[in-house]
Amino acid sequence: MQDTRLTFKEMCSRFDVTPRTLRYYEYIELLCPEREGRSRFYAPRDVARMKLILRGRKFGFQLEDIRQWLLIYENEGTVAQMQTWVEAADRQLVELGEQRMQLEEAISELQSLRDDVAKTLDK
Repeated sequence: MQDTRLTFKEMCSRFDVTPRTLRYYEYIELLCPEREGRSRFYAPRDVARMKLILRGRKFGFQLEDIRQWLLIYENEGTVAQMQTWVEAADRQLVELGEQRMQLEEAISELQSLRDDVAKTLDK
């Protein structure tokens, strides 16, 4: 069993996160490492949760949404968790689509303004 656990440093390294990030995830109860004295050890469950946390962050989910999603798995099981995730993913896809439109508009406006200013400099 010892071989399957990761130390604090190994966890930071494996997921390329800062110690502060890892401690914060513990503080908000996304992760619950085993403690032996001052040392922390992360079980395979914590590693799996960390993968889900980072994937959720990549897709723009808030940490509280991720925390709630993980709690659903513990309290209601896989099917309930997946149903909740699909609903959340649908909402996030709409949000990301709106953000994309706003970014495309901002890029277009910036490019136009940049071109106008560049033309003025050429005169």
